[in-house]
Amino acid sequence: MIDTLLPLLGFVIVGTATPGPNNLMVLISGANWGLRPTIPHILGIAAGFPVMIVAVGLGLGLAFQAFPTLHDLLKYLAFAYLCWLAWKIAMAGRSEAKGRSGRPMSFLEAAAFQWVTPKAWAIVLAGVALYTTETGNKAVEITVIAALFGLVCIPNGIVWALFGSTISRLLDDDSWRRRFNIAMAILLVISTVPTFF
Repeated sequence: MIDTLLPLLGFVIVGTATPGPNNLMVLISGANWGLRPTIPHILGIAAGFPVMIVAVGLGLGLAFQAFPTLHDLLKYLAFAYLCWLAWKIAMAGRSEAKGRSGRPMSFLEAAAFQWVTPKAWAIVLAGVALYTTETGNKAVEITVIAALFGLVCIPNGIVWALFGSTISRLLDDDSWRRRFNIAMAILLVISTVPTFF
């Protein structure tokens, strides 16, 4: 696990920093209501995402023990899916926020939202497949992955909330949006490559 800690951290940072449902919602919340009212939303993500990782990871850990080749298969499938996701991020156009309510999302709403977010599922499955080992201590590996995600989600959410209006204005320009999306897509792929060596 020590060998993959730095690549895992890169994966965590890029996975949580790239545009997706959580970040878009935090950005909009920060732009509309400010940082303080958005804190429960950020903490809900930081708690809900690690719970999801532990639940999925421990179940996959048992499957990896029963079928060792499943681990390699999932690793390659996760990498292929992340390449596809990176392509979608790089090619993404303007997205419009719809259905804004009159208040920020609560802690429990944000924690529960993780279970219905496709990006969260993709990141959890990819992270568990890419950064656990067949012979390692599954509980320790899953705990490290979950803890890193939980810790990184907090400053990431704060940044998205604080710079919500600035980022929104910057990403209104299609050329800046394109550059940002391509950079995040490249970083997403690069963060997974070291797990194959």
